[in-house]
Amino acid sequence: MPGSSARPTDNFDDDDYPAYTMGRAAEMIGTTPAFLRALGEYRLITPLRSEGGHRRYSRYQLRIAARARELVDNGTPVEAACRIVILEDQLEEAQRINEELRARPN
Repeated sequence: MPGSSARPTDNFDDDDYPAYTMGRAAEMIGTTPAFLRALGEYRLITPLRSEGGHRRYSRYQLRIAARARELVDNGTPVEAACRIVILEDQLEEAQRINEELRARPN
């Protein structure tokens, strides 16, 4: 695009860029498309949709899905695994905020 400073290669380093199709995403984390759909049903990840309506996943979403898969592989039900991952994410964010607040001068 004329006048645009963004380059096509800029998306390669973007963790949130929806670069992977459902099939490729499932292959990358060693699971099935049905597992990825289940994660969506439990609202752990919400893939973006292509113009044709196909699910597209980012690297960040694949890391979350891989963590859920790890829990499921260890015997945790999918719904519980999704809740655990959500709580882990919330805890990490709370700890990050807490550290930022502690680092502020009084």
